[in-house]
Amino acid sequence: MIIDTHVHLDDERYREDFDAMMERASDIGVEAFVIPGAHPATLERAIEICEAYDNVYFAVGVHPYDMETMETVDFDHYVLHPKCVAIGECGLDYFRLEGSDEEKHQEKMRQAEVFRRQIRIAKHYHKPLIVHIRDASHDSKMILLEEGAGEVGGVLHCYNADDELLSLANEGFYFGIGGVVTFQNAKKLVNILPKIPLDKLVIETDGPYLTPHPHRGSRNESAYTRYVADKMAELLHINAQEVEEITTHNAKKLFAFG
Repeated sequence: MIIDTHVHLDDERYREDFDAMMERASDIGVEAFVIPGAHPATLERAIEICEAYDNVYFAVGVHPYDMETMETVDFDHYVLHPKCVAIGECGLDYFRLEGSDEEKHQEKMRQAEVFRRQIRIAKHYHKPLIVHIRDASHDSKMILLEEGAGEVGGVLHCYNADDELLSLANEGFYFGIGGVVTFQNAKKLVNILPKIPLDKLVIETDGPYLTPHPHRGSRNESAYTRYVADKMAELLHINAQEVEEITTHNAKKLFAFG
C-alpha cells in the first residue's frame, strides 16, 4: 500500500516496457502514481497514461530549468482535466546558474516570477503545489510565504534536508522522501527525517532518476519505493507497514484522490 507521489511515467525511458513496469509496481503494493508536470512537451503523454490507468494522476507545471516554456502552457485547459491533482513541479533551482553576478541575479529573478505565477494559479484553482527546490531554500521559503501558498499547501519534492524548510509543515506542506534516503552519503536527510511530522511524510521515486540502493546506476521505477519505505521504517523505528499506511493516507489527503 504505497503511493508514488512523484514519478515521470511520461519519460521516454519507460516506453519500451511500460506495462511490465506498472505490473512490477502493482506486485509490491503501489496503488497510485502522480506524474509531475515538468515540461509541456510531455503533458500529452502524461494525460494519455492517466486516461489508460485509473490509478495514475498528473500535475501541470513548469520546472525552473524550462521556465521559458511558461507562456506555451495552457494551464486553464489542463487543470480542469479530472485527473489533474496539482500544480508543478515548480520552484527555484540555483544549481546551474552561470555567467556574471548580474546574469545570475537576473536568472534568479526570472525563476522567481515564474514560480510566483504558478503559486497564484494553484491558489486560483485550489490545487496543491509540487515544489522543486535546489540550492535555493531561503528564497523558495520566502516566496511561498509571501504568496500565501499555505492556502493550498503542497509537497516539497525530493526534500533537500534543509532545517529552514521544516517550518513549512505548519503551512500545509508535505515532504517527499525518495531514493536519496538510502544513499550512504545522505547523512543530512537521515538525521532530519525523524524531525518531520509523521502526518507530513510522503514517498516518491522521482523515477527514472535517483534510484535507491541497491539499484543505483539503473533506471528508477515505482517498484523501488519498497526500499524507501523500508529505510524510512528503520530510521523512524516503526515497521514498514506503518510507513506505508501513514504515507498513503497523507498522499490521498494532499492530492484529494481515493
